[in-house]
Amino acid sequence: QVQLVASGGGLVQAGDSLRLSCVASGRTSSTYTMGWFRQAPGKVREFVAAISWRGHTPYANSVKGRFAISRDNAKNTVFLQMNSLKPEDTAGYYCAAGNPQANNVMFPHLYPYWGQGTQVTVSS
Repeated sequence: QVQLVASGGGLVQAGDSLRLSCVASGRTSSTYTMGWFRQAPGKVREFVAAISWRGHTPYANSVKGRFAISRDNAKNTVFLQMNSLKPEDTAGYYCAAGNPQANNVMFPHLYPYWGQGTQVTVSS
């Protein structure tokens, strides 16, 4: 089993930045793909970004150029740097770990391990 704990969310104004962290423990593996997803009230969970063990980093179009995902395998931690935040970025943000194929990293059902989520609220 892998346990994931996400943190770093908060209430910010449009244009501000936040950095989310997700720490993994348990049967961790540096070969896992780590993903960030978000879910707003009444909406489905959507893909934000992922990072493979090779360092491949696909992003959702809505965050490309504003968000950056990175990982520190020595600390079993993945980060999501979020810049130029917009009100539409408001959501619960969830980290996930798994081994989806490269073309399937955007599908949440392919990740068996999930963190508890951290809330990001962006005011206009």
